[in-house]
Amino acid sequence: MFALNTRALISSSFGRSLASAVPRGNQCYHGYHSKIKTTVLGGLLGTAAHRMYFEKSGAPISPWHDIPLVADVASNEYNMVCEIPRWSNAKLEIDTVLPFNPIKQDSKKGKPRYVADIFPYKGYIWNYGALPQTYEDPEHTDAETGCVGDGDPIDVIEVGQQICAQGSVHRVKVLGVVALIDDGETDWKVVALRTDDPLAPKIHSVGCLEKYMPGLMAATVDWFTKYKVPDGKPLNKWAFGSSAKDVAYAENVISATHEAWKKLVHLPQSKLSLVSTTVQSSPHCLLPSDASSVFKALTDSSPGQMYTDTPPKARADHKGSAASTKWHYIRGDVVANDTQ
Repeated sequence: MFALNTRALISSSFGRSLASAVPRGNQCYHGYHSKIKTTVLGGLLGTAAHRMYFEKSGAPISPWHDIPLVADVASNEYNMVCEIPRWSNAKLEIDTVLPFNPIKQDSKKGKPRYVADIFPYKGYIWNYGALPQTYEDPEHTDAETGCVGDGDPIDVIEVGQQICAQGSVHRVKVLGVVALIDDGETDWKVVALRTDDPLAPKIHSVGCLEKYMPGLMAATVDWFTKYKVPDGKPLNKWAFGSSAKDVAYAENVISATHEAWKKLVHLPQSKLSLVSTTVQSSPHCLLPSDASSVFKALTDSSPGQMYTDTPPKARADHKGSAASTKWHYIRGDVVANDTQ
């Protein structure tokens, strides 16, 4: 671990990249989820500058590096960071390049990205997020899928009854995993259920889902297969014939991606942001006081508004995105009701 004084930190390239991450003069919104404070800077959903940062005990943390992967060893519970609430369309993700890895809205040609509504679905059909302290290594070829990783934390689809808030952190139990092949990369999707869900005592595997949530796994495969077609892309492909692997297999995949993350954060340098405040064995770990000084520069001179569970009304989720203002009916690999 190394420590930098505040002046050196702010003048460093790290400080400059953090300070330029969000334009000045925008409102700052705070929320509290799962004992972790989240701060939205740069604008609400629908703005290219939207950033959600995480704090704990008064210091900024990375949702990728500083939230433990395992929530409870004895019961095999994991922590999930929710990036996208169910039924929403904004394509949100943990930014692996910006310092402290905020959640941001993905963009294309300077415009925020949304997923289309594909009949009969509305936006994302589960809570969508990531397991912290994991990494799908783009330089490692999986022996069974034959493809490299996608360079991100491993994805989670949480199938419980409650809609999770963006930036909330939840304990989940793993039910299985499917392997999407996206542009030649292995894109694992861990199927999980919040441990506080009413059905958690009864559902222990993907096989159990059909009894209590009939049709969900079939809909999951259908959605992932087709969701890029409205953007003019082909149907997505699958490993294992789109069949889900069991809990043991899923936990092996999670373990492997956790080991890949361990190697990543101990590299002397990377194009990704490896800054943390808790991974003390990493050369990129900062003292919380130093990290707080840099983070404070983002929020200074920005008017703040406090809220607990319900954020200020954001832009309509579909505004600015023609792709998500209508239902798209997919036939084969084309949009059947495309009028263009």
